[in-house]
Amino acid sequence: MPLTCFLLARAGFDPAKALALIERGVVLVAMSLSNEVAAVRALFQRYDNIPASLADACLIRLAELNEPCRVLTLDSDFHIYRRHGRKVIPLVTPW
Repeated sequence: MPLTCFLLARAGFDPAKALALIERGVVLVAMSLSNEVAAVRALFQRYDNIPASLADACLIRLAELNEPCRVLTLDSDFHIYRRHGRKVIPLVTPW
């Protein structure tokens, strides 16, 4: 969510709108990185040629843990990322 707020602000949008989605229950952010560190590390290794940020790897892992899901993102790399190796991640994007 910090990256989302940063990117929204950089694009001229109000980052508080992203927080409102959490408050309304539209967006769920629920993952303990300490419990998922091995899976996130594996995602770093898989996407070392892109490279994936920690935020990217956490979103990919959340998509794996919460099926069905849709990932709201402004990051075009999510067209490349896959959950469970080969499954497309359903996206909500402005483009």
